[in-house]
Amino acid sequence: MRVVITGYGVYSCIGKNVEEVTDSLRQGRSGIGIAEDRRPFGYRSCLTGILEEPDLKKDLSRRERLGMSEEAKYAYVSTKEALDMAGITQDYLDQNRAGILFGNDSTAGAVIEAVDTIREKKDTMLVGSGSIFQSMNSTVNMNLATIFRLRGINFTISAACASGSHAIGVGFHMIKSGLEDMIICGGAQEVNMYAFGSFDGLGVFSMREDNPAQSSRPFDKDRDGLVTSGGAATVVIESLESAQRRGATILGELTGYGFSSNGDHISNPDTGGQIDSITRALKMAGIKPDQVDYVNAHATSTPKGDMYEAQAILDVFGGKTPVSSTKSMTGHECWMAGASEIVYSMIMMRNGFIAPNINFENPDEVSRNLNIIAEATKCNLDTIASNSFGFGGTNSTLIVKKYE
Repeated sequence: MRVVITGYGVYSCIGKNVEEVTDSLRQGRSGIGIAEDRRPFGYRSCLTGILEEPDLKKDLSRRERLGMSEEAKYAYVSTKEALDMAGITQDYLDQNRAGILFGNDSTAGAVIEAVDTIREKKDTMLVGSGSIFQSMNSTVNMNLATIFRLRGINFTISAACASGSHAIGVGFHMIKSGLEDMIICGGAQEVNMYAFGSFDGLGVFSMREDNPAQSSRPFDKDRDGLVTSGGAATVVIESLESAQRRGATILGELTGYGFSSNGDHISNPDTGGQIDSITRALKMAGIKPDQVDYVNAHATSTPKGDMYEAQAILDVFGGKTPVSSTKSMTGHECWMAGASEIVYSMIMMRNGFIAPNINFENPDEVSRNLNIIAEATKCNLDTIASNSFGFGGTNSTLIVKKYE
């Protein structure tokens, strides 16, 4: 069974919707800035993707908003945009079965705020009735499934920085297996200072605070660490028969999902595991490496991580296939990244360009062998591969093609 994409939406530091994000991708515009409130809190680096929580008072009732965490709010906005693009109304959802699979691996802000209230007031009754729903890792799924009255598959994928990608991949297989006709898939990431404190403690953040826009520099020899970010991204996937039955505009086709586990170090990457993920995706898609027109790399701007992935891409694709990491503009959107990078790739495919890997000025000994696109380039893209790798050695690769 063929699986197609009929809608997508995004809320990120480079734009609050697809139109704004498209412009940022074309212009190579960074969304990175400084969050000064992190300094007195003890952060080594205050670099982060800058975005504000959306005001949903006009869209949702107080009861509907009560249990929504920060990332659930982002996800509502991106999902509403995706459904609108797909031509899916609430009436349609009320009359037809649709599922939801979202990637999310923390709700630190909501948990800490609840615990702080209990510590201060010595009374759990003062936390608020919505706190439990904000605090659970499944906060995005439970809120969106309730708001949109969804009656299909409903659970959260928790797989570190590959969460969003795996959510789409699992949805892909659910539809291919005939278990669902339509699934809303995506990833979401909170950006409050509580979310990244322990991450900062690992010493893996960029310290390039003098020029935030140049701090995230995947594959560049002078990269000094990643910059965290967040928001949400959503794609509506469905069987080809479902899309045709609805008369939907088909935006692309999911053809491959590769996955693997390194089975080794809990945080260090592994080229072999990444190659396994990529080659499995290619095999499922039934294509050879030279049929891929563009690779959206995971590349987070860490010294070791980018080098391992560059080697994996080189080993599989050689040095001619265009490669870029949109994290150079967005920073590392963590649990959201695997989904947002599919949206970014879809935008490029539909608009005929490759977004630049900004800040790529001096290649290292491996990246110099790749065709890294440092400036926005007009290009016809028929087939795209997107990599997502995460702590614990989890790897995911998705392949999307133009619909024919």
